[in-house]
Amino acid sequence: MKIALLSLMLCFCMGTYAQKELYPVINYGAVADGKTNNTVAIQQAIDEATKNGGGKVVVPAGDFVTGVLYLKSNVELNLAAGARLMATAKRADYGGKKASALIVGTNVQHIAITGKGTIDGRAKPLLEDIYHMLNAGTLEDAEWKEYNDWHQMRPAEHNRPHLIDLTGCQDIIVKNITIRDGLCWIQDYRGCSDIVIDSITVESNTFLNNDGIDITDSKNVKITNSSVNVADDGICLKSSNANSGCENIYIANCKIRSSASGFKIGTASRGYFRNVKVRNLEIYDTYRSAIAIETVDGGNIENIDVRNVTARNTGNAIFIRLGKRRADVAPGYLRGVYISDVKVAVPAGKPDAGYSMEGPEVRGTHHVFPSSIAGIPGHPVENVVLNNIEIIYEGVASAGTAASGIGSLEMVPEKISDYPEFSMFGELPSWGLYVRHAAGLTMKNIKLGYQKSDFRAACVFDQVSKLNLANVVVTSAESKPVILLNKVSGSSLKNVSTPSHLKEDIRYQ
Repeated sequence: MKIALLSLMLCFCMGTYAQKELYPVINYGAVADGKTNNTVAIQQAIDEATKNGGGKVVVPAGDFVTGVLYLKSNVELNLAAGARLMATAKRADYGGKKASALIVGTNVQHIAITGKGTIDGRAKPLLEDIYHMLNAGTLEDAEWKEYNDWHQMRPAEHNRPHLIDLTGCQDIIVKNITIRDGLCWIQDYRGCSDIVIDSITVESNTFLNNDGIDITDSKNVKITNSSVNVADDGICLKSSNANSGCENIYIANCKIRSSASGFKIGTASRGYFRNVKVRNLEIYDTYRSAIAIETVDGGNIENIDVRNVTARNTGNAIFIRLGKRRADVAPGYLRGVYISDVKVAVPAGKPDAGYSMEGPEVRGTHHVFPSSIAGIPGHPVENVVLNNIEIIYEGVASAGTAASGIGSLEMVPEKISDYPEFSMFGELPSWGLYVRHAAGLTMKNIKLGYQKSDFRAACVFDQVSKLNLANVVVTSAESKPVILLNKVSGSSLKNVSTPSHLKEDIRYQ
């Protein structure tokens, strides 16, 4: 009886969805000429749909310019194949001191953005208008200055519109659309729940801070079958609320390219991150880390499960960091991370070279950066499992260039309050893996190697307790020790293999 009733309800809901009333924006005066500002017409269609209990607002094929649009409950914004929703290129249309996003939803329910069409942020002409206003003194921006890392002027983030901002919303579907050419975060889902993002394409290498998909303090999120090619983090979980966080997140079957990190938890990390599952990612031409897991603002990370990641031409494979960059809060914790079935190729050069917006050059002399797991004194990263992982480095190193070796472990800076990223410690004494301040680290079925040359140790474990290595193979080595354990307690090493020509392959000190 219960099953029959459930089936009846499902059929009713599906029928209701199929019969959703249509609200074509051209019926409200929208013009597809790529020039006319259609904000009023499109908003009128949205407002009438929600007033009547809901419906589908349809943008047909053609170029429709618009300013800020406000999604309302029970409304689906549908972009037909060939439709292009073009963001206004006038900064004044986004409001005064803080630029609004192009599409905004606040405390609404049952909303969707669907279809085969495109949301175009028109970054280039919009940026030109922002510069014009800044030079004319008609736009406030205390942060406008030259950032030498990129050798260009960068207006503050609050003066650059996002494309989609949904806040405090429930039951969200974003499906099939293409989103391109924004000036800041492309889309942010903040304090939301029950989100489905499926089969979307994000293409935005047009400016800095171009995160592809940001999930901030949201719960019950599913991101699948999507492609992201952006100038900042690809898919990123954030927490800005110390009393909230990201929970029950599922990400699968996505392709990511980034001039920052591919999949990332943090850097904003005031609250918590828990119950996160990631499956089947393809990451390429990515400047920083393929996988980055970071808490530096007092937030807590636990129960993270990442599997089946293939990354090629990325600056770093895995970066896990617990830090403390806020003086007013205690460090959080980072524990219960499982990463499995990962294969990464790390080049010697800059992985995102040639893209229109590259990551900054790393300052100082350095070689290729190893994967790293790093806590801070008194606050170790806890209970991490790395399983079935292969990382192959190109390997181009010169002993005369090195700034750090195994005899200078104490010289590696803690950088407790620094921004977390793969290059934050400078030159490191190992080429494959660097671990410091960790407890309960298990590594099983690991293969590390390089193709050309590297004089450094393969792995350095510094101030680690309960270290378990099993079936770890290091295929390349030019000096000894291959593996260094410094101030390591409670270790278990089984079937650890290093090149046979080096007699002292593992050293304890």
